[in-house]
Amino acid sequence: MSTVILGAGIIGTSTAYYLSQSSNTPASTIHLVEPSPRLFASASGYAAGFLAKDWFSTSVAPLGALSFDLHKELAEEHNGRDNWGYSRSTGTSLTGTGGKRGDDWLRDGNSRAEAAGEHDFASGDGPAWLTGRERGRVEVISEGVSTAQVDPLRLCQFLFKECLARGVQLHQRAKAISISTDMRDTLSSVRIASSSDSTETDIPCTRLIIAAGAWSGQVFSSLFPQSKLKLPISSLAGYSLVVRSPRWLSSQEKQGCHAVFTTDAAGYSPEIFSRIGGEIYIAGLNSSSLPLPKLATESHIDEESIETLKATATRLLGIPGQEDDLEIVRTGLCFRPVTNRGTPIVGKVPEKKLGGRIATREGGGVWVGAGHGPWGISMSLGTGKCLAEMVEGEKTSADVRGLGLE
Repeated sequence: MSTVILGAGIIGTSTAYYLSQSSNTPASTIHLVEPSPRLFASASGYAAGFLAKDWFSTSVAPLGALSFDLHKELAEEHNGRDNWGYSRSTGTSLTGTGGKRGDDWLRDGNSRAEAAGEHDFASGDGPAWLTGRERGRVEVISEGVSTAQVDPLRLCQFLFKECLARGVQLHQRAKAISISTDMRDTLSSVRIASSSDSTETDIPCTRLIIAAGAWSGQVFSSLFPQSKLKLPISSLAGYSLVVRSPRWLSSQEKQGCHAVFTTDAAGYSPEIFSRIGGEIYIAGLNSSSLPLPKLATESHIDEESIETLKATATRLLGIPGQEDDLEIVRTGLCFRPVTNRGTPIVGKVPEKKLGGRIATREGGGVWVGAGHGPWGISMSLGTGKCLAEMVEGEKTSADVRGLGLE
């Protein structure tokens, strides 16, 4: 059976990666459809890349643990440290810098670790690059056994290359515009329109997977206009900054990376992550009101927001009283898919909710993998593996029954 995956970000690509390992599904029958002219142009390429094993609520905990283990296995098998910067990481909270306790934002309901629950804290010195720690106290949330770090863009690129090498087909700068059914009203194909040459093509499809991130709700509604189901997925825009510091050197990388969660007088909660390769990622400045662009590549960065991040970087990573010695590598804006319930959607759409008289044949159907919020990179491999197992009719490696649409 032919499988069409709408969205070639990290969730879609991870799904194609694991599905193409199946002896039951030839890789050439797997189609990745991506409308953006540049791959990984939103959250998949601009996220922090922080991984956690046990920072999740009950319904998501099995998926989080599975995915963390898969990240570790993949890195061990394919030299993840060199290929995508996989490293253990120490999670810390910088407190006493103004406002709330530095770790409070972890449980406030809209943060990276909102479902992390309670942690035992231990005092620590913090990373050498965190020069602003004299204004507060560094407390350890978790050590490298349950937290890690990757460069998400490089991880996506690795997974994508593996998929293509196996024979997975890519349709880029192409948008799914409609579905077709056969004489029995059974899903049989997806029509895509190319934005590069204005052509339309029908791709055979008995298994459809929607993994379009923040755009997933729009995609589902456009393909199933008679359905009363509205995927409860919205977007959370997030600005980011990547810098290099002379206090984060390759000689220090063997000790592992650090994640720092803190507060800022500007009224937001910065999150700072060191990465293998000399980079430090600064983010935490988010907006739920910024409109979702038509394409990821059409987002427009607000320079005032970037200046806020730069000021935070100078305050926490610079040397007081000295000239700023941080090198700006890039600025970014991405749109994370979030759900009202605070957990991702990973499951099959019930046939009765597709609308109209659309049916699916045995072994076929429509699945959704989206809404991971700030945990898309961390949960990507587990989500991809579970979706691949679902469409193959196998028992999933993690219990994700609480993440469906029933």
